[in-house]
Amino acid sequence: MKRALGLIELRSIARGMNTTDQMLKAANVELLRAHVVCPGKYIILIAGNISDVRAAVDVGERVSPEVVVDHFILPNVHPSIFPALTATTQVENVKSIGVVETFTLAASIVAADIAVKAAPVELIEIRLPFAMGGKAFAIFTGEVSAVRSGVNSAVEALKNEGVLDSFTVISSPHKDLIDKLL
Repeated sequence: MKRALGLIELRSIARGMNTTDQMLKAANVELLRAHVVCPGKYIILIAGNISDVRAAVDVGERVSPEVVVDHFILPNVHPSIFPALTATTQVENVKSIGVVETFTLAASIVAADIAVKAAPVELIEIRLPFAMGGKAFAIFTGEVSAVRSGVNSAVEALKNEGVLDSFTVISSPHKDLIDKLL
């Protein structure tokens, strides 16, 4: 069975905690993260089989619909998403860099999943919205054509959702920039 990932991002901390409890009681899912992110939002990230993740996210949306900022269910999440969320990805060689910056964490995770499925790129990190005004970003590397393809695929998927802030491809990043990313 494929591993699915689900996330709800809320604009209320108290309601986020209650929503987390209700989601965990509703389905057999693993709670990966449940905490505050900037600016005063609360995220709930779960994993499990697709039916349980779908059931838990559905409950989460019903518990606090008026404070839900964003959400997703990724039924067949790319395995590189998990280490990228904890900044534990081991990248050997940075050739070019792609960055997709979004207004929600949910959108950054979706963008990262789309990019790594669309092109042969390696995720470096999915940066959680801490001290960034609630924004998040996905950053990845690979050959410049692959990075461009990954960025373009993610941008195309998000462009009409109102969650995309900015994006870039850096073809030959300076060594000092690379050192700060790894």
